[in-house]
Amino acid sequence: MKILATASLAALIAGGASAAFVEFYTVKTQVATGGVDLDQYVLFARFNGATDTVLNAYNLNGQAGAVMNAFYHKDNSDYNGGVLSTTYGTWAPQLTGSITLNRPFDSYLLVGGNSSGTNTTNADPSWGGASWVRADLPNNLNIGWFNSNPPNLQGRVGNTGNTADSVRLGQFVIARDANAGTFSITIGYNNGVSGSPVQFADGFFQLGVPAPGAIALLGLAGLAGRRRR
Repeated sequence: MKILATASLAALIAGGASAAFVEFYTVKTQVATGGVDLDQYVLFARFNGATDTVLNAYNLNGQAGAVMNAFYHKDNSDYNGGVLSTTYGTWAPQLTGSITLNRPFDSYLLVGGNSSGTNTTNADPSWGGASWVRADLPNNLNIGWFNSNPPNLQGRVGNTGNTADSVRLGQFVIARDANAGTFSITIGYNNGVSGSPVQFADGFFQLGVPAPGAIALLGLAGLAGRRRR
């Protein structure tokens, strides 16, 4: 398992606010099913507050050279039926199916929590008809998703499915040692207190190992992209 940080200097910018974003990072794990070797990337947003809570994510899009149809799915939807595929699947976290037979090999998006039938993450209308029943990521649509029941605090650090300082935003499964490229993302978050102001942070994350020059550019772009309101 490898942790790949893409915004390592963000803490210097975030400062000491009550709700402060630190970085986006991915945790890479090598998995295999049916003789197919895969790389599983779990995307997190890290914070420095004990109650920081993600409300939504949006502006997900591939940067130049990103492969938008590289993602494996193995969900239990009628559209996929538990078959490992880069052609059929859904990004809905409620349809990942078995925790052992499906979830490790399935790509999905969420605002905190686990990928299960009780997750309250939904696609926003940016997908076109609010439908994320597709295996690829739509290009140039700046797609998003949100917690449809924010009082449940599913997107809070430390809650089920998250870590003590980070919120789970998605899982991306690609072929072993493949490079799907660089992706942009923006999140809305607050300090978890009802009525507190929403802040925003944007940045980039990498799926796969880029060339050395691309790594340097990714670091600069991530540093420039973070913001707070």
